[in-house]
Amino acid sequence: MTEQITSAPILSREQGTAAVKLLESSVASVIRGKTSQVRLAVACLLAEGHLLIEDKPGTGKTSLAKAMAAAIGGTVRRVQFTPDLLPSDITGVSVFNPTRGEFFFREGPAFTNILIADEINRASPKTQAALLEVMEERQVTYDGVSRPVPAPFMVVATQNPLDFQGTYPLPEVQLDRFAMKISLGYADRDSEIEVMSRPPGMQMIEHMPPAFDPHQFRLVIQCAREVAVGAPLRGYVADLVEATRSHHDLRLGVSTRGTLVLLAVARAFAMANGRNFVTADDIKTLAVPVLAHRTALTAEAEIDGLTEAAVLQSILDQVPVPRAPQPLTDP
Repeated sequence: MTEQITSAPILSREQGTAAVKLLESSVASVIRGKTSQVRLAVACLLAEGHLLIEDKPGTGKTSLAKAMAAAIGGTVRRVQFTPDLLPSDITGVSVFNPTRGEFFFREGPAFTNILIADEINRASPKTQAALLEVMEERQVTYDGVSRPVPAPFMVVATQNPLDFQGTYPLPEVQLDRFAMKISLGYADRDSEIEVMSRPPGMQMIEHMPPAFDPHQFRLVIQCAREVAVGAPLRGYVADLVEATRSHHDLRLGVSTRGTLVLLAVARAFAMANGRNFVTADDIKTLAVPVLAHRTALTAEAEIDGLTEAAVLQSILDQVPVPRAPQPLTDP
């Protein structure tokens, strides 16, 4: 697989699908018993999106992030978010060089391929905001100078549920920059036993060979971009998004950014399934993890115990699904 990717400037659909399967199997060798979550995370990575993982402590959130970084053979930096973390601790800072008598910019952890923002909601809103520019524009601006971060670039953030002590809710504008939000949950019994059977002190990620190097991975990303989305499906996505903007239980609907991200993730997901076109089932599978965190409930809906995911699921049940056959190429 590596030789095929290296020698081909553009991958065929078959090569792209094989590459995604290789990536999924690499990550799944570390994260056991979470096949669907691994598939979603890999699709997010191929769509060049940022991933938010919310769950209880100790469920493998950080391990998933590290496994994804190891699988693409890129650089990875990890930042533990705490209440006293400063924005410069992420983006970088200007440092004085006494020998030359001048300041120079010292790059922060953001200058990497995959940035693991561990327990992101434990930091103050000011520090969280330091990620807004780099997540959207893949650059850091300091003292009026814009510095691009390496490509590919992805933020994999973990957060504890908001009812845990010492957490701050992420603002809507930052949530909208995450392509997907998933939850891992506790491991099942068989996976738990397998993890316990590993030699004491063994770190699976340290023994995990990369599936690609960053250049090869960019070829896989480009292959995913070539997957077609037919006109009926684009209309279906527009109907779903419009329904979130007018739903009586939501005070905030899905943004245009969310629409574009859903299509990008759906392309990667379709390629993983061996297709060069997106289907309505792809959209329905991805709608909740990609769109739900971009919405916000009304106060009345919160009192009634509803969740954004439940409201979005009800919208999926009500919006008509296109039945026309999907074209293999974009018009």
